[in-house]
Formats: sequence, C-alpha cells, structure tokens
Amino acid sequence: MGKPMAKLKVMCGRSMHVVVGALTEAFQHASGHDVALNFATVGAIQKRLDAGETADVLVIGAPALAAMAKAGAVGAPTPIAITSIGVAVRDGASPPDISTPDAFKRTLLAARKVAFSDAAVGGSAGVYLAKLFADMGLADEIARKGMPQQSGGEVATRVAHGEADIGMTLMAEIVPIKGARIIGPLPAPLGNDTAYAAAVVSSSAAQEAGRAFIAALTQPSARSAWEAAGFRLP
Repeated sequence: MGKPMAKLKVMCGRSMHVVVGALTEAFQHASGHDVALNFATVGAIQKRLDAGETADVLVIGAPALAAMAKAGAVGAPTPIAITSIGVAVRDGASPPDISTPDAFKRTLLAARKVAFSDAAVGGSAGVYLAKLFADMGLADEIARKGMPQQSGGEVATRVAHGEADIGMTLMAEIVPIKGARIIGPLPAPLGNDTAYAAAVVSSSAAQEAGRAFIAALTQPSARSAWEAAGFRLP
C-alpha cells in the first residue's frame, strides 16, 4: 500500500496569495496531498498563533520565523521570496517624480489623495509606512488626505479607479490589479524589503509532507511565477 496522503494546514502572508495559490494547486495535483491555505497579514497570523491556533506550515516574515525557530516552535526556515513597497499610479497617468526622498515628499504633498495599507490591519507595509510618514514630517498631511485601506489590493484599486493619485503597498499586492501601474519602489534609502520564509511547525504530524510543500514553493521552475507576481528570490 502507498503512503496515506496528508492534510496540510498552511498559514501564509496575504501578499503571496496569487503565487502560493497557483503553486499549491500544482503541488496538490503532483503529490495527492490536501492543502488548506489560510491567508492573512503577518500581524494577524502572529495573533492567531499567540492565541493557540496551530498549522502544519507557516510562510511568514523571515524575522518572525527565525525567532520561532530559535524557540523550537518550527524547524529550520527556508528563505522564500522578497518584496518591496512600491508606488503605484493609474495606468496612463504621467508618473510623478519619486527618484529621491525630497522628490517623493514633494509628490506626496502635491497629491490630492494618497492610498496606502492601513497600519491598524497589522501588515508589514502599513506598519512601515505609518512610521515613514511620521519620520518625514508628513503625519498631519497624510491624516488629511490619506486613504488607509484594509488590503494592498484595495490600495491599488483606489488608484486604478482614480480615487487616489498615488498608492503605496507591497509590490506583490499591486501587480494583480488591472489599471494600476508600479512606477518604482520607495526611493533609497527609504525603501524597505520584506523577506518571507517558510518552516514546518514542530508539532505538525505531517513533517514530510510539509517539507515537500516548501520544496514545491522553492523549486527552480517556480521562479518565473514568483517574479511575475512582483517578488524577487533570495
């Protein structure tokens, strides 16, 4: 008799939903394993884990996973992909200057409405941008014209529909939205990269299947899917 097929519960950062969804479908076909994907912001996943929820595999921010590995809660993390916060405008709009921090600041001051990921949701982009606006002395200005959104997809949608002149969120969340176009990452040195990693949870009963799932996300043939979704590979 062949090995019984495993049922895997995977908790994964929301910005990866398009590419991980596609790679998971291929993995299920090839392996026969059953995978239940749970997407949420990294902050929300952390809260659920702290409240006692369990999973077989975690695909979340590399620093959080490294801390969990140190505590013995997960096995050795595997680097998965990197994304950056991007600046989006509506397709066909002439791109504003974001080449330097000063130019970027002028662009934000000139914009009528600015959409961005809401820090209250707990996503890495929203938390970072809230601090960045404060550090740039723009907190009051952004409070007046800002359009905080529940997800990166909604940020890009506000831009695509012309409700916001400019939008900022993880590039991987802008890519799937038709009508929004990335004009670049935040200018150096303001940019911030978000690195994701994956690990099998130590208490999982499906260790082998969990490792096979992570291998499917990182196989060389998956590279083009990650890059098309707005990620760089480590």
